[in-house]
Amino acid sequence: MFGIIPNWIDIKINFSLQIVCNMWYHKLNIKALEMSNIKENLDYLKKKVKENCSAKEITIVAVTKFIEIDKIEEIVKFGIKDIGENKVQEAERKFPLLQKYNIKYHMIGHLQTNKVKKAVKLFDLIHSVDSYRLALEIDKEAKKLNKIQNILLQVNTSREESNYGILAEQTIQLVKELALLSNITLKGLMTIAPFVCEEIVLRDCFKNLKNLQDEISKQAIKGVQLKYLSMGMSNDYVIALQEGANMIRIGSAIFR
Repeated sequence: MFGIIPNWIDIKINFSLQIVCNMWYHKLNIKALEMSNIKENLDYLKKKVKENCSAKEITIVAVTKFIEIDKIEEIVKFGIKDIGENKVQEAERKFPLLQKYNIKYHMIGHLQTNKVKKAVKLFDLIHSVDSYRLALEIDKEAKKLNKIQNILLQVNTSREESNYGILAEQTIQLVKELALLSNITLKGLMTIAPFVCEEIVLRDCFKNLKNLQDEISKQAIKGVQLKYLSMGMSNDYVIALQEGANMIRIGSAIFR
């Protein structure tokens, strides 16, 4: 009834199937290669941490800015338990898709007061508190949720005008004020070194934060235990570790 299918149609169908299969196979190969690279990058990172870190415990915060869920899931499978996002809206989109994993969520970007309400709901640790006004807003929103929000105080150790953070000489007074807020807990200090090549500049920034941590600890301020020094990113984490970091924020060194 339908007659004989011409050979050229059969050839065309087979050729199309072959193209689809090749594309599918190519995508699988690319994905496997990407995951292999991530695993190698993580292994190298952990090796460098072990070689350069004097702290008993080091937290690697994987910075997932611009990174999609499939790759985040892979690094979790490779042992990463801390994820850092720069923007609240990106966290809102990604975090609900990661609920099945035991992950701690870090806010590592600059936080505006109008984003605090959402941030307190989303993040376990906010790294970028740089004013009493911001801390007070976090405390207020945390109180509404019956939550104690863990925070770090961001210090501008480079003294660059383009960097966020309070200056070192303002820090002790602010720490004393934060200690009086009932729904936040100050867990440590954070800094971002300038993007320069001079090792001495980077090392000084990290030394300054470590010295500040020691100075604050000597004050024995009630309720304040500065457990974390969050410093060092993909380009300078080795120096940061050598100067006392026990929390590093790594993006491109993992996902490149």
